[in-house]
Amino acid sequence: MLTSFHGKFAVSLAAMVTSLAVPSMAHAQETADDNGVTVSANVALTTDYRFRGVSLSGGDPAIQGGVDVAHESGFYVGTWASSIDGGDSYGEMEFDIYGGWSGDVSEGVALDVGVLYYVYPTEELGLDTDYWEPYASVGFNLGGAEATVGAAYAFEQDSLGGDDNLYIYTDLGYSLPSTPVSLSAHLGYTDGVLAPPILAGATDETGLDWSIGASVSQGILEVGIAYIGVEGPSIDGLTDDAIVGTISASF
Repeated sequence: MLTSFHGKFAVSLAAMVTSLAVPSMAHAQETADDNGVTVSANVALTTDYRFRGVSLSGGDPAIQGGVDVAHESGFYVGTWASSIDGGDSYGEMEFDIYGGWSGDVSEGVALDVGVLYYVYPTEELGLDTDYWEPYASVGFNLGGAEATVGAAYAFEQDSLGGDDNLYIYTDLGYSLPSTPVSLSAHLGYTDGVLAPPILAGATDETGLDWSIGASVSQGILEVGIAYIGVEGPSIDGLTDDAIVGTISASF
């Protein structure tokens, strides 16, 4: 993550509608082969790339996209990238690589576990900025609604200044019956070096982020809007509350 400006789960609105925290394949349509493998892809344009409440694009628009490969056994790998405004230390691109397993563990209950690697390939100072973050979440089907509780833990690494970071979150989603409209809400808590107050220059190593949003889907397209807030000092284009719009396509 960007530790100076800084900051995944990644967050654009297209990602926010499903998860502000970790990768999700929920927005991608799938193409299966005879070996039980599915391939999906997505692209998006967002007015502001917000990661756990913090802007990684300097409050400016960002172009994003990803590809996922999943097996019917539940194992998957994927990549996701976004334009960012990281200066010389982090460059102009975030590139994520992840893999894990997801599947139903009982009726109405799904588990997702994996590990995510954040890469900043265009940084210009030769710094150690890339880092690992294992994650896990449990999803619940509540009839017309869905709820997810999850956590991501970046263990102590040189790229995080020898510190660690814990992120805990919950997401709620509801699809309005007989309409293409979905509603979402998110609440996250950070404890560690990537806490929003620290990124805004304060000393508190804990912080909250939250959002509410709505999206409309039609075919491969989805358009959404969300209000995103974060605890701590408010800095324009970094940690200020923002209304974020996104248009995305899934293939």
